[in-house]
Amino acid sequence: MQDDHGKLHPQLAESVPSIENGLWRLLPDGRMETTWKIREGARWHDGAPVTADDFVFTARVVQDREIAVFREAAYDFIQAVEAVDARTIVLRWREPFIEADAMFSGERALPLPKHLLERTYLEDKTNFTQVAYWNDEFVGAGPYRVRQWARGSHVVLEANDSYVLGRPKIDQIEVRFIADPNTLGANILADAVELTVGRSLSLDQALQVRDRWPTGKMDLGDISSVIVIYPQFINPSPALVGDATFRRALMHAMDREEMVESLQAGLAPVAHAFLTPMDSEFEGVQRQIVRYPFDTARAQQMILGLGYARGTDGAFRDATGQRLSVEIRTSQGDDLQEKSLFSAAAHWQRVGVAVDHVLVTPQQAEGREYRATFPGFDVKRQPGDRRFLLRAHGSKTPLPENNFVGNNYARYRNADFDASIDRYFVTIPHAERSQVLGQIIQHMTDQVIILTLFFQTSPIMAANRLVGLTGPAQGWNAHEWDLR
Repeated sequence: MQDDHGKLHPQLAESVPSIENGLWRLLPDGRMETTWKIREGARWHDGAPVTADDFVFTARVVQDREIAVFREAAYDFIQAVEAVDARTIVLRWREPFIEADAMFSGERALPLPKHLLERTYLEDKTNFTQVAYWNDEFVGAGPYRVRQWARGSHVVLEANDSYVLGRPKIDQIEVRFIADPNTLGANILADAVELTVGRSLSLDQALQVRDRWPTGKMDLGDISSVIVIYPQFINPSPALVGDATFRRALMHAMDREEMVESLQAGLAPVAHAFLTPMDSEFEGVQRQIVRYPFDTARAQQMILGLGYARGTDGAFRDATGQRLSVEIRTSQGDDLQEKSLFSAAAHWQRVGVAVDHVLVTPQQAEGREYRATFPGFDVKRQPGDRRFLLRAHGSKTPLPENNFVGNNYARYRNADFDASIDRYFVTIPHAERSQVLGQIIQHMTDQVIILTLFFQTSPIMAANRLVGLTGPAQGWNAHEWDLR
């Protein structure tokens, strides 16, 4: 399981594979192996032992192209999954993959009990996902087991006495499905809810509940999303958008601390790069980040250095008297993105850059060419972790020849930059990988490939009597929770 700082913790396994502990081996021919050792005494909720065969079966299911719901692309890198003995699994990889230590996790492939699912898989694959196992007859190996499942209403979980890390401290947990935020808020204020899970309340709603809930508190939730502004790198208009100095000036022109105060109640950090400070990789690369503190005088001086002059009205104009103006757009209906757009535009206008605002309708958004060929800037919400690099690769650029398919929204293409991304995803030793990531982030922030604004927080509400929570990664240590 992954904690709120991105660190992996072994639960069913004795250890997380690493180069240091010898469970992650790099082979001379470019392949690699990872080894997992199941803890002594690990059992499924029905009492059956968790064995290596369960993980071989899990790998078979997620690699099966006929069952798309389980499809995990990472398994394409795997050559074989072998049960060495009842408690030892070896994964043999065709090529390096930096997230190999996260296999058999909720994110990659939650372990499946072979003794309960193999027969249906072999005899009735088309109905594999329809069996009762996937709801009220679920059997896992975690700290809590399903006692009752009322579809659309709630799930009652009871402590698993035989959990391999020890019996949970809380005997029973009821998970209620409350879709309406007003109803959820009322339940919290009535002390009928002690913890919210996931993105259940907006920030504004959570703040209102916090101020009226003396028996609980609001904590920062997931901050894995970052609000960014993409500049256009292919035929931008004006052409100045393609000048890194101009983009740096626009960064200095924005008071992002003020944005955080007004749009995130001061709770989320400013984004100096795409990578969230909560990421396990952040500490090793933060020194490579080129930062742009709020400085309107510096922003104006940089634009003057590009050959523009300020008129008596404060607006920048070129040598022909043409006013400097840029377009900035975002998706209509996304409240945070719209507010971010207008906030950034207001800051740019204050230093003398005229701004045209465009809210893209759902109908316009269906036009891939229209979305890809924006002239100036586009505001979007993006992942604040290594997944962002997959979007930034030149091979993901939406172009006419690929029918404008791809999520490299800035359409930035640089062979050396792409090579660094490719190298990052195949560099296994952490120190070396961190060095490559630092180079990538230094290039991205120096060239301002994206204009990063702030991270988005999704608050969680927790009763004061619930102890043991460790942050936004809810549930990873549920067996340690307690009530006081």
